[in-house]
Amino acid sequence: MKTHDLCRHYELLLGVEGPWQVQGVELDLEAKRVEIRLVVKAGHALTCGRCGQRAPGYDAGEERRWRHLDTMGFETQLCARVPRVNCPTHGVNTLRVPWAERNQRFTLMFEAFAIKVLEACATIQQAAELLRLDWRAVQAIMTRAVTRGLARRAQEALPYVGLDEKSFRRGQSYVSVMVDIGRGRVLEVMDGSDTAAARRLWAQYPAAQRQAVQGVAMDLSSAFMTATAEAVPHAEQVYDRYHLMELMVRAVDLVRRQEHRYLLRQGDKCLTGTRALWLFNPQHLAVPQQERLQQLRARAEQTGRAWAIKELLQELWRQPDEAHGRALFNEWYAWAIRSRLYPVKRVAKTFKLYLRGILAWFRHRITNAVTEGLNSTIQALKSMARGLRLFPHYRARILFYCGKLDLYPSHETHALC
Repeated sequence: MKTHDLCRHYELLLGVEGPWQVQGVELDLEAKRVEIRLVVKAGHALTCGRCGQRAPGYDAGEERRWRHLDTMGFETQLCARVPRVNCPTHGVNTLRVPWAERNQRFTLMFEAFAIKVLEACATIQQAAELLRLDWRAVQAIMTRAVTRGLARRAQEALPYVGLDEKSFRRGQSYVSVMVDIGRGRVLEVMDGSDTAAARRLWAQYPAAQRQAVQGVAMDLSSAFMTATAEAVPHAEQVYDRYHLMELMVRAVDLVRRQEHRYLLRQGDKCLTGTRALWLFNPQHLAVPQQERLQQLRARAEQTGRAWAIKELLQELWRQPDEAHGRALFNEWYAWAIRSRLYPVKRVAKTFKLYLRGILAWFRHRITNAVTEGLNSTIQALKSMARGLRLFPHYRARILFYCGKLDLYPSHETHALC
């Protein structure tokens, strides 16, 4: 193939147009690299890299390189001296190239390919090995993709959102997560689980968008309650049924442990190894386990009573409307308070205090089930990214995989996407 034809061939493949043209293509067999050299056409008008207005040239600029998609397994690089122009409005600045974003060393086509690889890989390290890049470069591509996606996200109405916390590093280290319940996506992540972190979550959204919020699903976190009351005072706080049941399950387990210690002193080991029987939904137990549970209720009277109170509470969310729900709650509360079981009574008093938010479920029918499902994905991301220490990297991964963002370089802004 003649040199002119070869250059034209690569111009068509790259989509180069306007002031740019391919000057030459060099093949380095030893380094397994293809270098495509681009230049600005002589006499072609230049434009400001910021505003796009025509501007006179200032100098030829420095030579730069961009990693491009491989050619037949050979690493391919674009090379060019990028001229600088003297814009009357923005002064001296660099001409914008159509194949890459400003100040980046990868072409848009390569970044788009890298994003596809990241979406398919379990870890950044795996993607880095496939792309033959350092993991920091791949992390930077992911971070740029998330920034791009967040900038494109429309300020649409969010009638129902969920708030939850997720562990980060070992110890008491958490992040706060806001979820769009309707669309099943993570909206934002903030470092910490205190009131300040929750306030920063809400601050990401303008007042007009917050005004559309009708209900917020959350656990009984004072930080979430305070920040939500400040940011969306008109929205109802709906206390998540799964977190509420988790508190009740813990109370049953505390009663079981107390009674187990008492029975052991009497020489009775009937509660040994039975923790799961009391905590799981009885409908999920095999027939032999259900039969054993009924036998244990007769021998471990206190644990059996706590378990029965827990099961009655489950019926609250099966009621047809709020009136029936309130009636069942009152029945449950009276039984729990008379149970003489301190862990159960403590939970009952807490629920009584927050009854309005518990019964708000009947008005909005939302839970944090979507949030919990996303938390499973987040936990998997954290487990696969062993040694993840920096919050910005953790946030980027959560939003990349769970944010349902438009991550790819723009087709409209750049010709080579």
